[in-house]
Amino acid sequence: MNKDLIGKSVPEVTFKVFDGNEWEDVTTDDLFFGKKVIVFSLPGAFTPTCSSAHVPGYNELADTFKKQGIDDIICMSVNDTFVMNAWQKDQKADKLTFIPDGNGEFTEKMGMLVDKFFIGFGKRSWRYSMLVNNKIIEKMFVEPDKPGDPFEVSDADTMLWAINPDAKKPENITMFTRTGCSLCTKAKELLDSKGIPYETIEVNDKITSKSIKAVSGKTATPQIFVGGKHIGSLEQLEMYVKENY
Repeated sequence: MNKDLIGKSVPEVTFKVFDGNEWEDVTTDDLFFGKKVIVFSLPGAFTPTCSSAHVPGYNELADTFKKQGIDDIICMSVNDTFVMNAWQKDQKADKLTFIPDGNGEFTEKMGMLVDKFFIGFGKRSWRYSMLVNNKIIEKMFVEPDKPGDPFEVSDADTMLWAINPDAKKPENITMFTRTGCSLCTKAKELLDSKGIPYETIEVNDKITSKSIKAVSGKTATPQIFVGGKHIGSLEQLEMYVKENY
């Protein structure tokens, strides 16, 4: 694996992408010229670490990276375009650009093509990430050469820290809600108006008031959690938003 690439240009490659109902040639210039781009490359679509941590991490921080002047975040793998398209849809990773290096040409020219024959993968990419500014590699994080599938330095948090150690990451917000709950509607409208991402857990036949009480000590909705901490209902959410946004 070639780790000495800082200051060098990314390889000139034309990627074959099936977009919508037609084939499209996407070049290195299309992806990198005049742009500041993060690339993270990984062994394979739909594989455990790639799907559970690598892609979600960058997708969750995409807006934060944008605030740091990043124009695009590219997920690259030695897979064909149809697999990459299906994987992006499955991951709901619409904030990322998925690029298929189906022939491994870009990966090989980067010096990152490795033999995964022993697990039936053939030639694949070693896991790494890099910051590319107008086609020039400015930062690069290559996973250590050890057995298995190490995931220690190419993650989104490491890249964000390298770009700006003071950048503020968004807190994860989860809200217990009920159908017909007017306070729940107001809480959602508040977060939506500020562009604050959140997830909801709908109380129903399977998730009952017992679950809400077990984690919050309350049964009324909404009950809101920020960064794993229970902050309360709508009134407390309004205070949180006012103080932080």
